[in-house]
Amino acid sequence: MNFELSKEQLMIKKMVKEFADEVIQPRAIDIDKEAKFPVDIFEQMGELGLLGIPFPEEYGGSGGDTLSYILAVEEIGRVCGSTGLSYAAAVSLGASPIHSYGTPEQKETFLKPLAEGKALGSFGLTEPNAGSDAGGTETTAVEAGDDFIINGEKSFITNASFAKTIIVTAVTGKNEKGKNIISAILVPTDTEGMTITSNYDKMGVRGSDTAEIVLENVRVPKANLLGDPQRGFNQFLHTLDGGRISIAALGLGIAQGSLDRALSYAKERTQFKKPISSFQAIQFKLADMSMEVELARNMVHKAAWLKDNGKPFGREAAYAKLYATETAFRSANEAIQIHGGNGYMREYEVERYLRDAKLLEIGEGTSEIQRVVIARQLGC
Repeated sequence: MNFELSKEQLMIKKMVKEFADEVIQPRAIDIDKEAKFPVDIFEQMGELGLLGIPFPEEYGGSGGDTLSYILAVEEIGRVCGSTGLSYAAAVSLGASPIHSYGTPEQKETFLKPLAEGKALGSFGLTEPNAGSDAGGTETTAVEAGDDFIINGEKSFITNASFAKTIIVTAVTGKNEKGKNIISAILVPTDTEGMTITSNYDKMGVRGSDTAEIVLENVRVPKANLLGDPQRGFNQFLHTLDGGRISIAALGLGIAQGSLDRALSYAKERTQFKKPISSFQAIQFKLADMSMEVELARNMVHKAAWLKDNGKPFGREAAYAKLYATETAFRSANEAIQIHGGNGYMREYEVERYLRDAKLLEIGEGTSEIQRVVIARQLGC
């Protein structure tokens, strides 16, 4: 097994790391404090081609692979969870389904602006009464001639306030067993009847846009139906599998950032006339953090490799998402402990890492749902 990154992957990692350190890091505290989405940073990311890494050049992308994109998510998440979350959602949820299931016309119209970094993508799945139970979707899309008329509500939708198009899941009918057929439909955000509000006051990832969507008799052409109308539910489950790898990478970035800050602080902070890194209690914490970060990295990279090579990756994506996000929370918590009282202060940033990490154990399928997915893969 070859664990080495290719020359191209190393170049992407280096480029994104430099951008993260020079552009995002100096503003990370303010992005969180002001809870303001950094539009200009995403414009720069678009110019650098970061939003199109895993998509073909013919549709404005860079022609890269999943692992290259995952490396970018990690480096951005290492300095700012908010920016990392919006980036991951834009690519994995807002754009990838169009790449996977869209017609050539849909890719030209909807994917190309996303891959070129000229627009942000968004995926409208979660509803007030359908969170972990995605099959409980209540939003409906009723056929009316050549159109769909959509009614319903979506909640906790990332990037919706800044997206030009949202992929909306809706019930489009019943199958022969009487179960709901759930389809995915591309809905431009300027369509009449769509209302988007962003009034959530969040614990963490405060600079990532999170919105509520109300759809009242929203009319879109049937041509905006994404993929097979009979397999919409399976399509978005596959989308979530890919999204789990990116959220795992974001957790990995937060865990790595927590470790970096804790190690640096432990070497500089003195007590009893010694740096606290010389005390075994601190050394054990750092050793455990380092071990877990590296184990998480191996799992995240394996899941991405499987996806890139066309192999089944659902169980590995769940492994990666579960372990990396829980590692992120543990690492951030230990980083605070190592910082002592300073860890509780905003300026040292590790308290933000903890707040940001918590969401990752909830979004893209809770830790409990990941365990359900893994158990089902085991035949339980």
